[in-house]
Amino acid sequence: MHYFPHKPLSNATNVCPDSRAFLAVSSLPTPPQDAGCKRRMAQTDETPTKRLRITDAQVADETEEDSDIDTKPLDVLRSRARRHTMFNLLKTASIRPTLFAPTILPSRCILQSFVSSNKSDMYACHSLSNNAFVTPPYACAYSNGAKRNSTPFLAVATEEGSVMILNTSRRRDWDLESQRTLLQPHHNGIFDVKWGPDDSVVATASGDKTTHISSVETQQVTQVLRGHSSTVKCIAWNPSHPDLISTGSRDGNIYLWDLRLTNNSDPSLIMEEDTPPSYPIMAIDAAHGQEKNKGGKRKTKPLPRSVTGLLYTNEHTLVSSGSFDGVLNMWDLRQPKAKAAGKRTKKPIPMAPVCTSPTDPTMFHGARRARGLMSLCAGSGPSAGLLFALGADDRIHIYDSSTLIPVESFTHPNLLSSFYVHLASSPCGRWLASGCSGKNGSVFLYDISNAGRLTASPHVRGATESLTAAMELRGQAGEIGAVDWANDMIASCADDRTVRVWRPDLDVYQGCISQPEEKEWEWSWSRGIYPS
Repeated sequence: MHYFPHKPLSNATNVCPDSRAFLAVSSLPTPPQDAGCKRRMAQTDETPTKRLRITDAQVADETEEDSDIDTKPLDVLRSRARRHTMFNLLKTASIRPTLFAPTILPSRCILQSFVSSNKSDMYACHSLSNNAFVTPPYACAYSNGAKRNSTPFLAVATEEGSVMILNTSRRRDWDLESQRTLLQPHHNGIFDVKWGPDDSVVATASGDKTTHISSVETQQVTQVLRGHSSTVKCIAWNPSHPDLISTGSRDGNIYLWDLRLTNNSDPSLIMEEDTPPSYPIMAIDAAHGQEKNKGGKRKTKPLPRSVTGLLYTNEHTLVSSGSFDGVLNMWDLRQPKAKAAGKRTKKPIPMAPVCTSPTDPTMFHGARRARGLMSLCAGSGPSAGLLFALGADDRIHIYDSSTLIPVESFTHPNLLSSFYVHLASSPCGRWLASGCSGKNGSVFLYDISNAGRLTASPHVRGATESLTAAMELRGQAGEIGAVDWANDMIASCADDRTVRVWRPDLDVYQGCISQPEEKEWEWSWSRGIYPS
């Protein structure tokens, strides 16, 4: 996929042009054909006099004589304006524009209107231990139904290995929180959680080197995926086969699992865990290479580089990111088993990627060495065909999903990344959210509607800044590690042991900026757009 440069919008401001005024002007009814309403010309050579304003009563009186003319033009305009609000127009824009389509209007006004109640949108992560009351959340994920405008169930994974399922529907400050569903699949930290395709199970990747599949209805572990030799970092469900799942680990390996297969040959494991373990059906060893020996007389075994992100571009193709550099690898899972390297050896040939990023974007901005990628997500709608990766260089890099060519990158002055910070794209494909490892508890929102419109080139300076709007939300303390989107809200998990939900509400936001000292006890809101 190639991207051709488009002329960016001129006179970009922090507020979107009002689409309601445009629709109202373009859909005005035909005025009455009355000679008295025509512009009156002066008898002299001076400029024409200004036409008198026609009131609503005069319009009604004039239209009574002609039944073909609408008798309530102002009501028609108001109803059309209500139907064509900016938020509804953005929700219907689910198709990626063609190469020669006009640039999509920026949605900075919507990003700026995200607010969060200090009472009804805050959730504490309760601890199961007798020595503590709360525990830090490590990962979170909204259900697939929540992304389709169903009940917004949010799964929050904690440091203690538990998973809390919260109902984050909007409620009033004095309403009680809905009852939580609690799972305890691990006794070690959970670094990733993903809902199954039908939302009946959740998969959790833990520091105990295993991945567990748990039933939401029974709150019991149904399967244990065992095989990695280090912390499991990321999970990806196959979009077409609900029984296939892939995992990536800090041991550098990627494993493919079939949940329909279990191994009952070891009764000791079944008695110990009360669940039959499963083993991978395909392994990609050292998916992103191995670290080189630093020299010395003592020879040490090279360590593989961690796998930090996984996602499916289709049912047969898997894309992975690593912690060593900004290079993505694409794997074809239909490849047959590796054959022997030769007749004299039985060592198998390692599986090779079908496509690799030709360049490393983490080296484009004056870096002396390559930096790894911490999180990976895919675009949809207007951003379909693009992959977004958060780098250790504190920048977000964009790749073409078919060629893995770096397209462009952007950042925020306050953005800081770490191994535990995640990215998430909205279901509509117009927005991107990232956490931050700083102490301010910041969540960053980006408008990616026009991402990829300009070709990444050192000769095009300022192209990314003109098309990408960044909004900083502050309402928590410490590192924001996990973020995820539902249909019209976003959740953020912080080191202060809380989960906060943000929603767009223009009326509340305007009240907050008009009376900040009074509203800061009740609400948290955005702190400005970058760049302006």
